[in-house]
Amino acid sequence: MLSPELISRLGPLELKARQIVEGFIAGMHKSPFYGFSVEFAEHRSYNPGDEFRHIDWKVYGKSERYYVKQYEEETNLRCHLVLDTSTSMHYKYFAEHTKLHYAVHFGAALLYLMQRQRDACGLITFDQGLNTFIPARSSYSHLRHIYAQLEGILEQSGKAAEKRQTSSVQVLHEISERLHRRSLVMVMTDLFENVGEHDALLSALKHLRHKHHEVVLFHILEKRSERDLDFPDGRYIFEDLETGAEMDVMPSQIRQDYRDKMNSYANRFKYACREANIDYEEIDTEGAFDLGLLAYLNKRKRVAR
Repeated sequence: MLSPELISRLGPLELKARQIVEGFIAGMHKSPFYGFSVEFAEHRSYNPGDEFRHIDWKVYGKSERYYVKQYEEETNLRCHLVLDTSTSMHYKYFAEHTKLHYAVHFGAALLYLMQRQRDACGLITFDQGLNTFIPARSSYSHLRHIYAQLEGILEQSGKAAEKRQTSSVQVLHEISERLHRRSLVMVMTDLFENVGEHDALLSALKHLRHKHHEVVLFHILEKRSERDLDFPDGRYIFEDLETGAEMDVMPSQIRQDYRDKMNSYANRFKYACREANIDYEEIDTEGAFDLGLLAYLNKRKRVAR
């Protein structure tokens, strides 16, 4: 698996996405692309109107019954990538790139994987409100349009801009009402909401489930600094990227209490997601992209059944 640092030097986002996915697939024992190889998902009984070329004659010879090979192409999904672009996503300390930079590349790889699976894919971005809403389609030209939008996000992220807070609660409720067909919704966010918003955020995610959407929550964070507070010894001034509030602390003095609180919050959130049949994946921006890609494939396999 290529590292995020190496991937970032490869060139256009489309090329990076392809390299991430192909590197990921090369490490798998079995190709996930059933419709593009000799492998198939399963047999099902022949129905009038099915193409004769899909009939498995070997099975017919043994059972004297007609069965067709069902490929993953026959069970296409509609997938929407929901990307948090708020100011807190511009953070990095140990990692070479920001959380937003990582999420854009991870998202681009997911989109490429969706397109390879013949899934229709769309893009939704938000910070204080909903910024981009690109409906799901399955054409390659549509994917390139989405990549252009993501390239624009990367370009803008390198420029000074006003602080924009996260309002994922209202955005997720809006998305729930705007997506009229059942979809796989993959949300990428650092979960940095106001403390009082955490229960509301869970309710918003449950709203998506109530509308019969499948949901995967990718919690994007730089684990060493944001989860473990593993800074070198010394005094630091921490600034809230979204509000500008500052705090003067020595991490070593608060580290254990901070870790306990962060672990408690994360565990509570994961448990609540599991109870609501929402997949939760913690994604470390210093790690490779394969964990998230595997989570998508596993979710897709369950949904397509």
